[in-house]
Amino acid sequence: MSRVNKDTAAEFLQQFPIFQDLSPEELKQVEDIAISRSIHKKTVIFSEGSEKEAVFFIRTGIVKAYKTDENGHEQIVSFLKTGDMFPHTGFFNAHPYPATAEAITPTELLAIPVRLFERLMLSTPSIAIKIMRVLGDKIRELQDKLQVLSGQDVRNRVLSFLLMLAEQHGQTHGDQIVINLPMTHQEFANSIGTTRETANRLLNQLTKEHLLEVDRSRIIILDLQALKQQRDA
Repeated sequence: MSRVNKDTAAEFLQQFPIFQDLSPEELKQVEDIAISRSIHKKTVIFSEGSEKEAVFFIRTGIVKAYKTDENGHEQIVSFLKTGDMFPHTGFFNAHPYPATAEAITPTELLAIPVRLFERLMLSTPSIAIKIMRVLGDKIRELQDKLQVLSGQDVRNRVLSFLLMLAEQHGQTHGDQIVINLPMTHQEFANSIGTTRETANRLLNQLTKEHLLEVDRSRIIILDLQALKQQRDA
């Protein structure tokens, strides 16, 4: 861990939406409490139920947040990317971390001790307002995820989750949507509450229908409209 390099601090911090448009004086407040962290792939950043010590911002990399049930099964809550903040709950209370966060790629983070971050929000209303917007977006995202998991058969859950990934992580390349997310089939299955075998079968079926291409590091959606039509049918 190290303090943010002062020569690049302003540029570094302004990569994150909540720190954009701050005055030089406000940025200096953030610089003084921010810590840089480099995280190796497959490293747990914090565990569900552990004491909340810091708020994190992703400079580069991908982090998965997940909960574990009483049988040890993993339920993935979300995949977090560059520019995202986590956790999204528990400010101004002593609640522990609500989920486990694990880097699934080499990841560069900005960490701010939670009590100092709370003071920063109290002293800098513009940051507090932006945090409220971020939390509102996260609530909508989780509502969408809940809709994916409830009241649909497994095939529709797969289709809905693919469309959600396209919206949140997809990059448009011509007629294709490329989702650069190194997610295993087990992690895909854990995200929609099914077995790996079922997820594999349905992904293979969509591949045979020339709607997708899937490898270990990405998913390519070849026909977005066809996926939407199948989901809505």
